[in-house]
Amino acid sequence: MPTILLIEDNEFIRENTAEILELAGYTVLTAENGKIGVARAIETKPDLVVCDIMMPVLDGYGVLQIFNQNPQLAGVPFIFLTAKTERADLRRGMELGADDYLTKPFDESELLSAITGRLNRFRQLRPEYDLQTPGGLGQFLDDASVVGNLMGLTADRRPHTLKKKQELYAEGDEPTRLYFVQAGRVKTMRRTAAGKELITGVYGPGEFFGYLPLLQQIPHPDSAVALEDATLLYIPQEDFLQLLHRNAAVGQQFVRLLAGRVSEREQQLLGMAYHSLRRRVADLLLQLHEQQVASHAEAPLIQLSRDDMAALIGTAPESLIRTLSEFKQDGLIEMTNHGIRLLNPQKLRQPNW
Repeated sequence: MPTILLIEDNEFIRENTAEILELAGYTVLTAENGKIGVARAIETKPDLVVCDIMMPVLDGYGVLQIFNQNPQLAGVPFIFLTAKTERADLRRGMELGADDYLTKPFDESELLSAITGRLNRFRQLRPEYDLQTPGGLGQFLDDASVVGNLMGLTADRRPHTLKKKQELYAEGDEPTRLYFVQAGRVKTMRRTAAGKELITGVYGPGEFFGYLPLLQQIPHPDSAVALEDATLLYIPQEDFLQLLHRNAAVGQQFVRLLAGRVSEREQQLLGMAYHSLRRRVADLLLQLHEQQVASHAEAPLIQLSRDDMAALIGTAPESLIRTLSEFKQDGLIEMTNHGIRLLNPQKLRQPNW
């Protein structure tokens, strides 16, 4: 729950207000004057401040000025408590950047309503979300819903299960939703006129895919198939597009995802054009190994068919199998009926392949 800093010199009001906030589930920090309040805020940055105006040592106006000048505290929502209702006092507080006023005496509903409203208004998307943890996507969607004013975005997060080799969509299908991999892996692929399969991407836990056709408003340029039993979450096209259009912070999140995928694709194409086969196989093994580690597998096993691995790096399956055998003889990998395990990832990362 959010942390509220309550700065109030009247002990009775301070204790009663703190009790109300704690009963509402907030974490509460208290201070009896502005100077102590600023020190508490620097030590533990609050999500919102409720501050009296008329106090000894440092009044509420002084506290707000310090917050505005401190890069760590600037932008924290600020609600003034005051027994004075003169227009000049209200104007001065607003000029300094106060977000709201509560006039004493106030009741419990007024206090909680003001705090909830300000927290929702100032809620921001964080720079990064750990989408590979069970709650990471939920936190992102919760924050995105509030920021973008799309409360329906998180209404239905029912997981959808796919069996191995089950097709999710086909090349040429109209896009209808954004996909998020919760468990398992999905590949996107195209087929040449000769029927050869070219894999355009492999997506594991914590990754979105399918957003390019939504953004470009074109049919899917490839097909999506489950590489193994997988669990996906769907975000409807309308919600996704509205969210992007309504809030720049959400758009920036997906621009970063898109930029990362474009960079990854460029590196893949450069590798296929200029790197040796051993280097390309080593890079692929490392990439797949890291995906397994990210999914919190205790003993990461790469479980991908030889045909799929060959399609990812643009080589024949026979050439891939020969290179894997060489890696096995060198003690770099272990191959079993269940998959491939990396024994020496550090050596595989060495550039002298």
